[in-house]
Amino acid sequence: MTQFQLKISSSSGLFYEGTCESLVVPTSDGEYGVLANHVSMVIGVAIGILRYKMDGKWYYVAVGQGFARVVGNTVTMVVDSAERPEDVDAKRAQEAKERAEERIALQTSRKEYYRGQMAMARAMTRLKIKEKKFM
Repeated sequence: MTQFQLKISSSSGLFYEGTCESLVVPTSDGEYGVLANHVSMVIGVAIGILRYKMDGKWYYVAVGQGFARVVGNTVTMVVDSAERPEDVDAKRAQEAKERAEERIALQTSRKEYYRGQMAMARAMTRLKIKEKKFM
């Protein structure tokens, strides 16, 4: 299968750099697939589970918001956060979910409500990838 270069950077540093056969990016409109020799574009990345295929095996990553730039045979991604399933602390993610639920329930302001929604999305994504409830 034809490959392309993939680089994923997060706020904590370089997450992955290497070849890739297929990439599925979470967006606000659903998932967007990228293959080798894809048309050039910029994709808005939403909080969710990113998948990439390398050597016939799929890898899963919990990602935060960001963007992906496709140019030539190279995809460069910059996201708020990127975590492998084995790096997710389930207890911490569950606590974050509970805090987000409290923030949403209080609705002290519209800003706090939306912050709670974002925190809830991040926590739920982390729990899904840890518990492998996305396959």
